[in-house]
Amino acid sequence: MPEAKFLQKVPEDSRNINYNPVMVFVNRIGIFAVIAVLLIIGGIVAPGKYFTVGNIRATVQAISLLGMVSVGMSFVTYSANYADMSAPMTIAFAGMITVASLGAGFWPAVFIGILSGSALGVFNGFMVGKFRANPIIWTMAFNFVMSGIVRWIWSGQQIYPDMIAKNNLAAVDTFNSISRSSFAGVPIMVIVMVLMFILGHIILTHTKFGNQLKVVGSNYEVARLSGINVVRSIILVYVINAVCCGIAGIFLASIAKTGAYYNGDGYDFRAVTSVLLGGMTLAGGRGTMYGVFGGVVTIGMLSNIMNLIGISTFNQWLVQGIVFLFIVWLNTNSSRKLGRD
Repeated sequence: MPEAKFLQKVPEDSRNINYNPVMVFVNRIGIFAVIAVLLIIGGIVAPGKYFTVGNIRATVQAISLLGMVSVGMSFVTYSANYADMSAPMTIAFAGMITVASLGAGFWPAVFIGILSGSALGVFNGFMVGKFRANPIIWTMAFNFVMSGIVRWIWSGQQIYPDMIAKNNLAAVDTFNSISRSSFAGVPIMVIVMVLMFILGHIILTHTKFGNQLKVVGSNYEVARLSGINVVRSIILVYVINAVCCGIAGIFLASIAKTGAYYNGDGYDFRAVTSVLLGGMTLAGGRGTMYGVFGGVVTIGMLSNIMNLIGISTFNQWLVQGIVFLFIVWLNTNSSRKLGRD
């Protein structure tokens, strides 16, 4: 038959789709087993120091900024756009704009700071969503561009709230205190982080946007052909991430009492590590906010244990890099065995 030559044998799908309870456990709740192991290790290597109120409070407070950034990064990963590598400069830029605007008052400055960060998210989302720019390469290049712009605007200098807003010291005092304030004994930063995780969970699981984002992350073409506005979804994802980075940038500038171009350094890598450690897949459309929260806690506990036993900062980066490589392998391998990649 002449038509026969047009018929091609469809290659068999080699993925294993058999139910594997071990991989289901690893993929969904394995992170909490890791946390349990770290609790045991912490108690062994630092007896008398690890299970103290002061250490637990310091650990939770230390992860709050990373948690805020990780909430936003989760949306980017969930949409199958890997990660936003411009997060460091979004954090720094929002913080510096907020400090520079304190003369107008505390809340106007916060609004302007978050709005400026959101503008970067709109630009990133438009380029990735509309023009299908490679998300890693584009956001990494954009981070360099923003670094140059920020250094040019402020001549590579740090800016200080009390020097910028000499005529509004009340706003300066409020700004400097927000990262040091507590409510019912719980640091404000921790409360904000938890609220952001709860809100992120609700958006992902109980909204039309979250359902559409799951389809976009799972299969871009299916989402587009089914009528979902994929460009708008991806733009929103980057805006959400930028808002989260902006909030973290404001708290970070408050902690340092300084606006600086280097304030967000390292948060991109650590946020991605937390997101993947929490069970989200780089393929998109999979993962949970509570899993990411577990990833953030794990990174915080790991850093805390290394600090208590005196491991240097450089060696901590080495350990975190090894952890990152391991979880990328584990994430890919477990998803593959579940037939998800």
